Amino acid sequence: MTSTSSDSARRRAGIVVLAVLLVLSLAALVAACDVGGGVGDGGAVSTSDTSGTTGTEPESSDTTAAEPAGEDTSTTEQPAAVTSTSADASTTTTVTSGTGGTTAVNVYFARDEKMAAASRTIDKTQGVGAAAVRLLLEGPNGVEQKGGMTSAIPEGTALLGVNIKNGIATVDLSKEYSSGGGSLSMMTRLAQVVFTLTQFPTVQGVNFMLDGKPIDVLGGEGIIIDHPMTRADYEDMSPAILVESPTLGGIVSRPVRVTGTANVFEAVFRINVVDWDGLIIADERVQASSGTGTRGTFDVTIKYPAGHAGQGSLIVFENSAKDGSPINVIEMPIVLK
Repeated sequence: MTSTSSDSARRRAGIVVLAVLLVLSLAALVAACDVGGGVGDGGAVSTSDTSGTTGTEPESSDTTAAEPAGEDTSTTEQPAAVTSTSADASTTTTVTSGTGGTTAVNVYFARDEKMAAASRTIDKTQGVGAAAVRLLLEGPNGVEQKGGMTSAIPEGTALLGVNIKNGIATVDLSKEYSSGGGSLSMMTRLAQVVFTLTQFPTVQGVNFMLDGKPIDVLGGEGIIIDHPMTRADYEDMSPAILVESPTLGGIVSRPVRVTGTANVFEAVFRINVVDWDGLIIADERVQASSGTGTRGTFDVTIKYPAGHAGQGSLIVFENSAKDGSPINVIEMPIVLK
């Protein structure tokens, strides 16, 4: 009787020990499976922001690595995607990245020794000022070259940065920017940058730096730039009528909206739309916001009849106060839809 009771007690104690060992084993197995987090946890994920800090708003800045003209600038700052909008598909340029959506910007080249606008499309970005300057450094595309556009900015010029504060853009370019050319070339390349950056409402003037150092004189010609440069400083580089939209080679639809600036007698001039046969299909009298020595703005919508799709031209001019003949004539090839 006593022996039987002792055997039963020993069996119960053995079962308890086995149960404890089983629980401990299961706990160790669960702990081993949970190392590094729960199921599917790949560990910490980096949340560092690699986007650029460029901007066209006051108190913002554009900072980029050196990017020679004509090279792909898709690295470093991850600038907005940039695409040429001309009809020449072979000259399309794209810089990747962006924040969704697109916007149109202008870059400015020389045509008949005066400033002329060329259109580009970029992804929406806070770095729109830097994106525009990068495209400016690339120069005119094939269609624009055929239309007489040139750039006075030396090949190899690199954008080192753009900083915008209190309405003043400070653009830092590589030393190549100051190389070669006479006074006309120097004035033209300065005007190209100033016009390109002052298209944005947050920029009223432009200061220049070369290789990170502020300058107040450019090149051996001694061009003085000791204050924030504005478009008014380059009035002699502006045509009497500057069309900023549409631009050379652009595709337009009915009706066509034409915008820009003008400095003409009594602020009055004319715009003609001409089809591929040279037929004037629209003739519009335009009055700028000011004139006769003061540059004003204009924004007009012009209707023209259907059935004229194809190559065409936009012609702007003023009538001479002396004899009524066309003066300050600019003809710009466009494509009519």
